[in-house]
Amino acid sequence: DAADGPRKPADLLDIVGLSRAVLDQYPRELSGGQCQRASFARALAVHPRVLVADEPVSALDVSVQARILNLMRDLRRGLGLAVILIAHDLAVVRNVCDRVCVMHKGLFADAGTADEVFARPTSDYTKNLLAAVPDVARELAKRI
Repeated sequence: DAADGPRKPADLLDIVGLSRAVLDQYPRELSGGQCQRASFARALAVHPRVLVADEPVSALDVSVQARILNLMRDLRRGLGLAVILIAHDLAVVRNVCDRVCVMHKGLFADAGTADEVFARPTSDYTKNLLAAVPDVARELAKRI
């Protein structure tokens, strides 16, 4: 709780899975994944109840994306943290989110549980977005 005061840097690094050696490094010396973890550590310093993550994995390679998404899930569960994820990558959204709101021109086009929105979208906009997501299994089946 915020009344406990800020967390110590070493504790924050442990929470996000970084070594304490990072404390002696410049940002330019860190990888993209390490920078993202350090950003999470900074955000967690004041015991937030809600974390807003705007495209947190968009500039990372796929393996690093998976580790950061797992970290987000762990933070959510371990700290009781609500996470608002802003993303264009629907695979990321589907993998991480319990509830989904699809926005179009500043308005909600669809909202509900992730299962509901992905299985039964109501707006044409959401249907078109989902249709545009590559489906590797479907493409392989066409070739066979």
